[in-house]
Amino acid sequence: MEFFDEITIKATQKAVYSALNDPAVLRQCIPGCDELIQHSPTNLEAKVVLKIGPVKARFAGVVTLNTDQAPDSFTLTGEGKGGAAGFARGSADVLLKEVGEVTVLSYNAKVQVGGKIAQVGSRLISGTAKKLSASFFAKFADIVVKN
Repeated sequence: MEFFDEITIKATQKAVYSALNDPAVLRQCIPGCDELIQHSPTNLEAKVVLKIGPVKARFAGVVTLNTDQAPDSFTLTGEGKGGAAGFARGSADVLLKEVGEVTVLSYNAKVQVGGKIAQVGSRLISGTAKKLSASFFAKFADIVVKN
């Protein structure tokens, strides 16, 4: 499945990019995040508890950032395993465009799931993925503006 969105954050591109690379900020924003460890500037490990319909699972996963075009854009790819619940993998292309005193953040994400999670149905998964993304970016924008 694929989804995209755009949000405006009242901060400079530099501040937004810096916050997107701060594990402490990300940990606060990721719904259900128990742990987020940065192994290098481009590699993170996460432990997240998610509930999708009737399936609740603890996922352990890795995220890799491609920052070749930073701070204007970057790509992240990740994969998480939730034991019997299944797996999720995906990628997101993120664009940051400074417009006056705000930054427009847009993203295009692709997600694939398997196992029990995939059995709950694509509508439920899609709706949950959009809800989690919206929650992440609302919290992220709030934190960036306050700092």
